[in-house]
Amino acid sequence: MGFDINWGSALYQLLAFSVLLFFLSKFALKPLLGIMEKREQMINEQISSAEKNRKDSEAFIAEQRQALEQARMEANEIIQNAKKLSEQQGQDIVKAARNDAERIKESAVAEIQREKEQAVSALREQVAGLSVLIATKVIEKELDAAEQEKLVQEYLKEVGEEL
Repeated sequence: MGFDINWGSALYQLLAFSVLLFFLSKFALKPLLGIMEKREQMINEQISSAEKNRKDSEAFIAEQRQALEQARMEANEIIQNAKKLSEQQGQDIVKAARNDAERIKESAVAEIQREKEQAVSALREQVAGLSVLIATKVIEKELDAAEQEKLVQEYLKEVGEEL
């Protein structure tokens, strides 16, 4: 059992393999490794870009949450101010209505007092006129007491009808 090695064929195969390896490394392996390096670089850039975008998004979300909270606080403040203003306006309206009612009441009381004074004055004038008229008629007739009483009652009755 001996191994006979054909050294010529082995050298030829080794030489062919070396040439093939040389051409593969020059024309196929280097460009393939270059493409792989570029691909690796591109993937690394995309990962770092995605990480940067994630951090930017988180910062933006935090900023938006803060802005939303600020908007809520401002809205609550506006609502509170509106409530205070409406309460104040309500109180002012009630106060103005009370003042108007008081003024109208005072005006009505003054008007009633004037009309009362005018009525009393008119009544006094009528009573004075009737008194003079009665006195004149009594003097003219010089009646006895019963007739005078009857005459006074008639005139008072007439005055009551006129009023």
